[in-house]
Order: sequence, then C-alpha cells, then structure tokens
Amino acid sequence: MTAVKPAVVAASKLGLTFQTNDGPVQALSNVDLTIGKGEFVSFIGPSGCGKTTFLRVIADLEKPTSGSITINGMTPEQAREKRAYGYVFQAAALFPWRTIERNVALPLEIIGLPKAEQAARIKRTMELVNLAGFEKKYPWQLSGGMQQRASIARALAFEADLLLMDEPFGALDEIVRDHLNEQLLQLWAATDKTICFVTHSIPEAVYLSTRIVVMSPRPGRVTDVIESTLPRERPLDIRETPEFLAIAARVRDGLRAGHSYED
Repeated sequence: MTAVKPAVVAASKLGLTFQTNDGPVQALSNVDLTIGKGEFVSFIGPSGCGKTTFLRVIADLEKPTSGSITINGMTPEQAREKRAYGYVFQAAALFPWRTIERNVALPLEIIGLPKAEQAARIKRTMELVNLAGFEKKYPWQLSGGMQQRASIARALAFEADLLLMDEPFGALDEIVRDHLNEQLLQLWAATDKTICFVTHSIPEAVYLSTRIVVMSPRPGRVTDVIESTLPRERPLDIRETPEFLAIAARVRDGLRAGHSYED
C-alpha cells in the first residue's frame, strides 16, 4: 500500500468573491483540493478561471470569503510569516540596477540573514538553476530564460518546501520553454519540493506534473484532477508517446467539459 503523503495544501469548500464597482465577482467556488508533500501539481484552465487567484490565496495575497485552506497545517497568514513558500511570478521582476546575486539576495537582506548565510544560500541556489558564474552580471545582460531562472533562484533562496509558480515560462519561446521545463524537473528531483504550477499549456502541464488540476471558467471550480502515470524521469520525447498523448487528451476533454459547466 502506498503511504499517504502529508498534506502541504488543504482546501475545503474554498470560495472567493471580489467586490467591484460593477457588483460582486465570484473568482473561486467550492474548491476542494489536497496537495501532498513532494507533488508537482499544475493548474490549467481558461483565462479568468481562478488559477492565479488560488495561488494568491495560498500565498496570503488574497483572502478567501468562504471555506478554509491550510498550508502545512497553518493559515496562509501564518505560512507567509514563517516564509513557508517561495513565489515565482509571470515576469522575472528583477531590479536592473542590482547584479543577479544581489537580486537573489534581496529577500534575504529584508529578513535580516547574516552575510555569511546569504552568501551560502546564493551559491547553492545559483548552482541549482545553472547560473553559477553569472553572479556579477546585471539582468539586462542575461536572456529572458536566464532572467527567469534568476527569479526562481530568488524564490528558492528562502529554502521553503513549497514553491508557487505562476506561468513562469509563458512569455518565452518554445525552445527556451522546453529547456526550462527540463531544468525544472531536474530541480524538482534534486530538492523534492512541493510545486504548484499555473499554466495555459496542455503539453507543459502533462510533461511536468504528478497531477493536473483542470479548472472551469469563472467562478473557478475544480472540474477534474488527473493523476499522471508517467515516470519521474521524463525526456522531452516522452511527449510523443501514446501514454502522454492519452493524458493530454483527457486534459483537453476536461477543459471542453468545463466550458459547458453551468451553476
């Protein structure tokens, strides 16, 4: 029997309604989801379906209006205060006047880590994302893919077990995206972190994930949770296999079904 992994994220009947000048907007509705330690879970759905909102609720950047959610048994606010996660945004958001190592160091400076500990963490994370040797470069001297790897290094510097990633490769070309997908799987294997990953790409979701959460248009609901049967070792050409294509077809069917979902 497979051991049940401890819950890192546990949401029950979670809902979020925004109050706007045009009236209430229901972004999330009745979301039930548990994410176990060491999982790689991707969220996919049409624009406006609540994928990013759910990540922001985990990160305590948005407050749910109904239901409950815990992160490692804590409230999102407690998890944020304990720096229990790293967050990678869609844009690298690096300060152009700071070198790459100083960009990675910024959150460590803010929390007041000693210089020696900062240096050790920067070294470890730069090696993890294959940017060793680029510490003294400035963001404008790096490609878009390298900038996003620096952004990932900054999130990893917290050394939290949970990594939240909001379409980190969405703006990159397909060749660079494929390369970073491979590197992200290597990083996941090396660190055993729990990763929550938002994407609009079906192949990316299937290639990266242990589970794929399919969400409906607003109000965002979980319409399907698809377990991946792919091995953890995944060369890019696994995307041509019948097993991969079958999972991708189920995701596509789930997205189509979600569009016809009615209250």
